[in-house]
Amino acid sequence: MVAMESDSELDRGDAAPAFDLPGTDGETHSLASFEADALLVVFTCNHCPYAKAKFDLLNDLAAEYDDLAVVGINPNDADEYPDDSFETMRERVDDGTIAYDAYLRDETGAVADAYGAVCTPDPFLFGREGDEFLLRYHGRLDDALNPDDEPTEFYVRDAVDAVLAGESVAVPDRPSRGCSIKWPGE
Repeated sequence: MVAMESDSELDRGDAAPAFDLPGTDGETHSLASFEADALLVVFTCNHCPYAKAKFDLLNDLAAEYDDLAVVGINPNDADEYPDDSFETMRERVDDGTIAYDAYLRDETGAVADAYGAVCTPDPFLFGREGDEFLLRYHGRLDDALNPDDEPTEFYVRDAVDAVLAGESVAVPDRPSRGCSIKWPGE
């Protein structure tokens, strides 16, 4: 397990890179699939302890906010990490471990690369502007840096509240920490 910190090329105000990815629900999802006012894209996986530590928070966010779509995208190499296979992703959704609005498979890692994601979890929060989603916050979900830490501050909630209120996000971007993405073919 190699812990890394996120460092995307995307800046606040940049448009979300487009994607068309298969979901655990049997549908193909794109940015246009999500009609919410805010979109939280989290590059995540099934096996990383840092990612697993945030499952409950992401599930809670998906349940609590009607105008927020929580989208997990798994870019990890399933050949090297069978726990991150599409089949296992479906199992995690079916057993209720993961209850995001969508859990998508980035088989080639191209979408993670387009976003500049480097670790799991690596969260990107976008706000809707017309028919585009623009980056409003990229950083930690909360102040718990290690899987066993208990969070006391939830940066993502403050950021989501600001986006949904039409305000700028006061929370500074702080690098997320997690396992390095297991790039396919490496």
